[in-house]
Amino acid sequence: MKSGLLAAVAAAGLLLAAPASAQGVKIGILNDQSGVYADYGGKWSFEAAKMAVEDFGGEVLGHKIEVISADHQNKADLGTAIARRWYEVEGVDMITELTTSSVALAIHELSKEKKKIDIVVGAATSRLTGDSCQPYGFHWAYDTHALAYGTGGALVESGGDTWFFMTADYAFGHALEKDTGDFVRAKGGKVLGAVRIPLNSSDFSSFLLQAQSSKAKIIGLANAGLDTTNSIKQAAEFGIVRSGQKLAGLLLTLAEVHGLGLDAAQGLVLTEGYYWDRDARSRNLAERFFKRTGRMPNMIQAGTYSATLQYLKAVKAAGTKDTEAVAKKLKELPVDDDFAQGGKVLENGRMVHDLYLFEVKKPSESKKPWDYYKQLAVVPGDKAFPAAKDSGCPLVK
Repeated sequence: MKSGLLAAVAAAGLLLAAPASAQGVKIGILNDQSGVYADYGGKWSFEAAKMAVEDFGGEVLGHKIEVISADHQNKADLGTAIARRWYEVEGVDMITELTTSSVALAIHELSKEKKKIDIVVGAATSRLTGDSCQPYGFHWAYDTHALAYGTGGALVESGGDTWFFMTADYAFGHALEKDTGDFVRAKGGKVLGAVRIPLNSSDFSSFLLQAQSSKAKIIGLANAGLDTTNSIKQAAEFGIVRSGQKLAGLLLTLAEVHGLGLDAAQGLVLTEGYYWDRDARSRNLAERFFKRTGRMPNMIQAGTYSATLQYLKAVKAAGTKDTEAVAKKLKELPVDDDFAQGGKVLENGRMVHDLYLFEVKKPSESKKPWDYYKQLAVVPGDKAFPAAKDSGCPLVK
């Protein structure tokens, strides 16, 4: 097992560019590039980060900016080994994206030990800025609290007051089920049950039958990526939605909707922090991204663009890449880019910005490629995310 891990790290190392000079700035994109979350973030997040560097000008403080990437395969031990190599050998200054909550929590702890900055975009658990917060860790784009407030709160208010959860059996799924369940109960709804499902399952039939037999009005999919799309496809085969129950994609992005197609995804309600066709600024980012990749970005890819750009702005403002100085600037500077406007970073590292409640269009409502969402509501950032003092972060007094 250990030799296999070392071989995987060595293989990842072979993909990396030569170490940067001590003066240059080196950014690492660490995520799932081959598994269940490969479309959700994957190589597309790497492209988004490179795009941010190009938009910034390619250098900072007179030195070149370098971006490297590796695939953590959703394994916390592999992710930690790669990150340790990056910090200790490769001269990486900041790691971002970090899809998969178990991996992100492990890197968060390593970054604290090594006094390096990480900006989590792809992982969801609200623990990153709660009980696991640390001075050099930041959380961009969204978290389980925001998704629960947006999607869970909206569905209860519209009559979906009984829930059954199909939950990915690791830190992210547990946090999303808990946060959504808490909102459901707070608004007078009931949670009738839940089932825990291993990551990267292929057969959801027994779990769907349990959800169906619960008679819950809402089946909450506390999973993501291919696990979500496979759940939805198999639910259609069981006729679950036709029989009157509603599916809630608690972490569903444009990438998964695209993979499903509108026939299967129509009517799903979801919360995202970004949609490419929402306004002129989101379209500016998306259209340039499309020219590079042939696809529109979701909130993870657009969020990685924003996180990378904001880190570089903080380095420039600090006049140094020293971790303490840059972390201080990250908490001082407003966030204003094509991903988020009027954003701010709290003392616990949480970037607060508005999110949006969407419904997936019917095929007849879509007028052009990637025209998938109709906006139902704005979810204000100060409602979606708790105040730092209420987050459970031990750094905040």
